[in-house]
Amino acid sequence: MRYRLTFIAGVALGYVLGTRAGRERYEQLKKSARQFAQNPAVRNTCESAAQSGREFAGKAYHAVGDKVGEKVPASVADRVRSLRGRGANGEDDWGTTNT
Repeated sequence: MRYRLTFIAGVALGYVLGTRAGRERYEQLKKSARQFAQNPAVRNTCESAAQSGREFAGKAYHAVGDKVGEKVPASVADRVRSLRGRGANGEDDWGTTNT
């Protein structure tokens, strides 16, 4: 119950502060977020994190597969293969491979 009250208080506070800040502040925050996301250092870090996640998922899949055997659902196996395959061709969702 305490967490619900904290969440509700946070939403209410965010709403009040957001309505006071107005549209200009919203546009300013949006522009800053876009500049941050387009920063080459940030994009490269995200790409590295995504690649590390794909490698970790592959290792975890093999470790779990060895212990579980053929009980891994086909949907899980297909998803892991698709994640591993996406990084193999040098492309990713961020489009940052040529920065």
